Amino acid sequence: MANITGVVITLNEADNIEACLASLARVCDELIVVDSGSHDDTVARAEAAGARVIHQPYLGDGPQKNVGPRAASHRWVLSLDADERLTDAAVDTIQALELETAQPEAYALRRRNFIGSRWVRRCGWYPDYCLRLFDRERTGFSESRQHASVQAARPQRLDADLEHYSFASLGELFGKASGRFSNRAAKIMYLKGKRANAWSPALHGANAFMRKYVFQGGCLAGQDGLSVALSAGINAYLKYAKLLEFQRDARVREAEDFDRVW
Repeated sequence: MANITGVVITLNEADNIEACLASLARVCDELIVVDSGSHDDTVARAEAAGARVIHQPYLGDGPQKNVGPRAASHRWVLSLDADERLTDAAVDTIQALELETAQPEAYALRRRNFIGSRWVRRCGWYPDYCLRLFDRERTGFSESRQHASVQAARPQRLDADLEHYSFASLGELFGKASGRFSNRAAKIMYLKGKRANAWSPALHGANAFMRKYVFQGGCLAGQDGLSVALSAGINAYLKYAKLLEFQRDARVREAEDFDRVW
């Protein structure tokens, strides 16, 4: 098995970082944490777990995720978010790869997304293939500052899963959808010159709900399926409502710090 560097970007991830690094250490010889100014014990816990910590003010998703791979000692990089864990099957599958002679420049793992301890298998949440293991000499994350992904022409999907503890509870699911997620999306759209009209919030909200609940099978996933669909609808509604508010209300616009999007 080739040597692998495990990389995680963090901001106030003290509750997650130890379990994430322990998961990476099962297949990685080197651990790197790129921290963007945590105020909790993230850095101390990462260092105690054997990781090298790089301090880097947040650059946006893709640029930040490329910092660690550029500092890695090994060609192959396994990049996880702090709330992600390798399953036993993923560990076995990665250990069995012949990376020294691998033709694919990147490998994708399925991702199990959780609310609390509940794995949500509908709503487009599974299988949620994510490129996580890649050869940094041949590829890396896109420079997109939002929702960046590894760019690979010939990736290979592995028959194994990651676990993604996305939301600690339903309260967190709805809180993030109505707060940070929609705020950031609205600011990004405004800065890019995108504009909304009076119908945009309702139309986008209804479309997001229908896509998750009907077309992606949320109706078959009980309360959690309904909650995921509702949160998607709320997020879509609010990001367009907030964009419209930025357009219409100078006082709201002037009170918002558009330099703090990322």
